[in-house]
Amino acid sequence: MSMIEVKNLTKKYKKYPVRWKRIIEWISRDELRYHEELWVLRGITFSISPGEAVGIIGQNGAGKSTLLKIMTGTTKQTQGEYHVHGRVSALLELGMGFHPEFTGRQNVGMYGQILGIDKSEIIRLMPEIEAFAEIGEYIDQPIRTYSSGMVVRLAFSVATAIRPEILIIDEALSVGDAYFQHKCFDRIRKFKEEGTTLLFVSHDPAAVKSLCDRAILLDKGLMVREGTPEEVLDYYNAVVAKFSLEYEIKQSRGDIKGTVTRSGSEQVTIEDVKLLKNGKNIAVVQVGDKIEIAVEFEAHTEVMNPTVGILLKDRLGNHIFGTNTYHLGLNIGLCKSGEKKRVVFSLPLNLGIGHYSLTVAVHEEYSHMQGNYDWWDHAATLQVIPGIEEQFTGACYLNAEVSLLQ
Repeated sequence: MSMIEVKNLTKKYKKYPVRWKRIIEWISRDELRYHEELWVLRGITFSISPGEAVGIIGQNGAGKSTLLKIMTGTTKQTQGEYHVHGRVSALLELGMGFHPEFTGRQNVGMYGQILGIDKSEIIRLMPEIEAFAEIGEYIDQPIRTYSSGMVVRLAFSVATAIRPEILIIDEALSVGDAYFQHKCFDRIRKFKEEGTTLLFVSHDPAAVKSLCDRAILLDKGLMVREGTPEEVLDYYNAVVAKFSLEYEIKQSRGDIKGTVTRSGSEQVTIEDVKLLKNGKNIAVVQVGDKIEIAVEFEAHTEVMNPTVGILLKDRLGNHIFGTNTYHLGLNIGLCKSGEKKRVVFSLPLNLGIGHYSLTVAVHEEYSHMQGNYDWWDHAATLQVIPGIEEQFTGACYLNAEVSLLQ
């Protein structure tokens, strides 16, 4: 049985040009219509298995928060149905369930009861909640004196004081400081290992890739993509980079496992990508080897100083290293229509042992978000094997030295 089941979930709002027309429409029993229908969600269907972690991504206004509000009972759907099986803890809008005039300690008691925790259990858990939140004497101060980060600390501490069967989190954690975010993610990972089902909304690709087994992309209320976090985020990246009506997103199956995403206006296209060592094509290197990444591109219209970028990802899709000609100070200059040019990046691969993929892009200025000509995901793959270095663990080799002081 699925822990969460969503079937054809739809939500619409009525938008009126002025308030009094809402009253006229109500009095006329809908014979007069003045409202405009705003569809926030349309036919959303998915299910989540016990212990699975699913990330919901999409641009602002895509319907992510509305979906979570429906599933936590704070908003009613227009059509469709959903079923949640198990005890739920939800962290949605900042301070939801907190009263600004009550102290943090008082709010813990009220919020805990809203979550279904017995009063005696809240009293027993209070020292642990205080210790995890780390807000010191503010626990006995009114919530209105808290910063947004402190509110997140306390809300998360209460919501996760007892391991829930289902944990639903909206963007709230993005407000907290880096130290507390690490604490939160460690607790979430621990819950996941113990069998908690996670539904997670975030704009942070690293968090989605790290925590989630699957990702769902929403766009204008529609569910447009579902798959592994890496595949969905790559497609989302292409959607975000769109800047003209001539923009295209192409999905094709490549020689490697998974989906290869190419996107861009095609004013400039990447024609070839090569991994080289001593001038020879390679697919396997040893730790610390110096390699060259050669990128050949062609302009199909006249462009000034295009930027060429590279990005190495590990097998989980985590970003390992990226740079481009803009940041490295290389001015490519004017590229005339039909002209081909080649850029070569040289770098030592002080990476951990494993498989990596290479993403290559050509765009305007310092980022593909400014104007994407061609984004090529999984343009090449590379395997790093042990070399002559000392044994080590981790994602990179730092050539450490050690000495004994007496």
